[in-house]
Amino acid sequence: MLNDVLDPELDLDRVFHALADPGRRRMLERLTQGPASVSELGKPLEMSLAAVLQHVQVLEASGLVRSRKLGRTRTCSLDPRTLQSAERWIAERRTFVERRLDRLGEYLADTATPAPPAAPDAPARHQEETHD
Repeated sequence: MLNDVLDPELDLDRVFHALADPGRRRMLERLTQGPASVSELGKPLEMSLAAVLQHVQVLEASGLVRSRKLGRTRTCSLDPRTLQSAERWIAERRTFVERRLDRLGEYLADTATPAPPAAPDAPARHQEETHD
């Protein structure tokens, strides 16, 4: 819990939880175009305003979205820093896996035994066998 306060990048669980829901991902996609009210975010989704607000709260808790209330209207905006933290985490894992695969490829290339050379008439015999 203390780590969350000291370094919000360490707690990616909330980010990935927020991104796991298709409705919340659609809301984030909309917010990439600019700020939107809660009712605007809910318009394309078939859910109540209360349900939209719950999704917005999950997005806020993850740090992906910030909102401010002016009168009766709550306006949401995307906070790209949190998304960049998730991207960075994924990129680090991808780099690690790619390095391991590169090393595996090098190992397999170094330890592979060369195939024996084919006899000059081998392809002709193979063609005859497949035509029978």
